[in-house]
Amino acid sequence: MAEKVPQNLANHTRYDPPFHFFALPVVFLTVIVAIVHFVQRRSPFSAWLVVFVIAMVIVTVQARMNALKVQDRLIRLEERERIAGLVSEPLRSRIAELTESQLIGLRFSSDAEIPALVQETLNKKLSRADIKKAIKNWRPDYFRV
Repeated sequence: MAEKVPQNLANHTRYDPPFHFFALPVVFLTVIVAIVHFVQRRSPFSAWLVVFVIAMVIVTVQARMNALKVQDRLIRLEERERIAGLVSEPLRSRIAELTESQLIGLRFSSDAEIPALVQETLNKKLSRADIKKAIKNWRPDYFRV
């Protein structure tokens, strides 16, 4: 099995090749083809084809977004549990103040830097991007798609 490349801020974005490099381009190209077909051969069927293809774009993108939302909800739960085990009071009682976006950003931080980074995030209201930039010891997430 190939060794995984260590993740960091520069390379942590993940692509799903079948989705990003096949399904999405095919769906968007089909919209163009359907519109060209409609312009060249105006008919109720051609108009319906454009409507149908646009609906397929929405279905394709929405399916991806729904899966990512479920994944984000799981990350939120996991990070709340992890943070609760790594910080002490009074910081533990402030975990609920962290936004979903902040929790998603914190998932990449090592256990050792969680207490200080959570404190800084709450005090300065850091964004997900700012949190990721502040991480010194990156904790990889190889399961996100």
